[in-house]
Amino acid sequence: MRHALIFWISVSLAVLGLVTGMLSDVFGTLSVFIFPLVLFGLLYYGYKMTPAGKTRTPGRPRTKVKPSQKTMSKVAGVRKAQTAPGKRKSYPFQVIEGSKGKSDDQLPKYH
Repeated sequence: MRHALIFWISVSLAVLGLVTGMLSDVFGTLSVFIFPLVLFGLLYYGYKMTPAGKTRTPGRPRTKVKPSQKTMSKVAGVRKAQTAPGKRKSYPFQVIEGSKGKSDDQLPKYH
């Protein structure tokens, strides 16, 4: 609530200063805004330019590429090969128990 009050007081004082500046010296007040407007225009123009130097058209959607049947069959094969999340996967390696902190009584006798 307090921040909103400070914000609206600041906005109203800015509008009041703009109006009184326009009434006293129209061209002086407008000249203050010319540099930021030109800078904003240049930044906007640079943002809308692509690296190739052509401007993007905001209304046109990008062209969608239809994947080939070969690609779709590969994707379908990968999806079928994935297992259910509840099953465990079999890996080509196994965990070897370490002997750190174990006594000789726990070691197997077949060595």
